[in-house]
Amino acid sequence: MENENKQQTPHKRRVRYKGKYPKRFEEKYKELNPEKYQDTIEHVIRKGNTPAGMHISIMVPEILDFLQIQPGQTGFDATLGYGGHTRAMLTKLNGHGHIYATDVDPEESAKTRKRLDDLGFGDDILTIRLQNFCTIDEIAREAGGFDFLLADLGVSSMQIDNPKRGFSFKIDGPLDLRLNQEKGISAAQRLETISRDELAGMFYENSDEPYSDEIARAITDYIRRGNHVDTTTKLRQIIEDTLSFLPEKDRKDTVKKTCQRVFQALRIDVNNEFEVLYEFMEKLPDALKPGGRAAILTFHSGEDKLVKKALKTGYKAGIYSEYSKDVVRPSAQECAQNPRARSTKMRWAVKA
Repeated sequence: MENENKQQTPHKRRVRYKGKYPKRFEEKYKELNPEKYQDTIEHVIRKGNTPAGMHISIMVPEILDFLQIQPGQTGFDATLGYGGHTRAMLTKLNGHGHIYATDVDPEESAKTRKRLDDLGFGDDILTIRLQNFCTIDEIAREAGGFDFLLADLGVSSMQIDNPKRGFSFKIDGPLDLRLNQEKGISAAQRLETISRDELAGMFYENSDEPYSDEIARAITDYIRRGNHVDTTTKLRQIIEDTLSFLPEKDRKDTVKKTCQRVFQALRIDVNNEFEVLYEFMEKLPDALKPGGRAAILTFHSGEDKLVKKALKTGYKAGIYSEYSKDVVRPSAQECAQNPRARSTKMRWAVKA
C-alpha cells in the first residue's frame, strides 16, 4: 500500500530558471523569495556579493554595542529597509518593549513587514509607518520618546538591484530613482525642466562631481535637440560620450566613478534627501529620552558633514552629553564580505 502511494505521488523537482546566470531580473528566483534558498544565499555571501533581492545589514555588532538595548525599552528605526537592523534590535528586547520603524518605500516595507511578522515580531512589539523619517517628532510624541535610535541613510540593495527602480547604471531601466515611486517626479522628469547651470550645481553640490559642467552641458544639449534621457542606459551613454576625451587607460574607471556620482546626485535631488536629513537632525534631540542613544550610518561626504555638524553643535549646546568626534568604520573583514559597506561611517550621540 505504501509503495502504491509513492508511485501515485512522484517526486517533484524544484523549478529552475533558464541558464546558470539569468540576466532578466524577473527570472532570478532569489528576487521572488530569497529566504527559500539559504544554501545559495550563503554561497553568494561567501563570495563577497549581496544576494539579489536581499540586503545585508551593515555594522550590526558595532550598532548593538553602542545602543546597549535593554528589554522594556522603546526604540526607533528611521529606515526600515530589509529589516535586518530592526530584527537585531528586536531580538535584544527579548519580547519586552517596542520599536517604531519608518520607510517611504511601499513595495519593500510591505515585504519586510511580512518577513518580520513571520519571525514572530508582530504589532505588539513592532509598529511600521509608511512615512518619512523626518516625521520623527510625531512618532516620538506617540511613543513617549526613544531610549535608542538608528538611522541607516543608505539605499537598500533590493532597490539598487531592481531595474525598474532606476538606481543602478549597470542595468537598463527607467531613470526613476525615487524611493517612493508613487510620489514626486522621477529623475527623467527632473532633467526635462532643469537648466544647465542648476544641473551642474546639483552634480557638484550633491556628489562633488569634477566634470559637472561638461556632463550638465551634454545632458541639456541632448534634451534641447528633442531627445529624452528616460533610461539608465541613455544617461550612462551620455556620460561615456562626454568623457571620451580622457586617456584610454583612465577612462573606464573615471566613467564608472562619474556614473556613481551623477546617479547619486540625482537620487539626492528627487528625494530631497538633504532637506529631509536636516529636518531629522533638528528634531532628533527632542525625540530622545534623557540618556537616549542615537546611531547614524552615512554613506557619502555630504550627509556625513551634515550629521557631524548637527551632533557637534548639539554637544556644544549641552543637548548631548557625548558624541562621536571620530567616525566608526566597518571592519576590514566586513568590507571583504560585503563591498557595499566600504563607504559606511557611523556617528553617534547620547542625549544629556
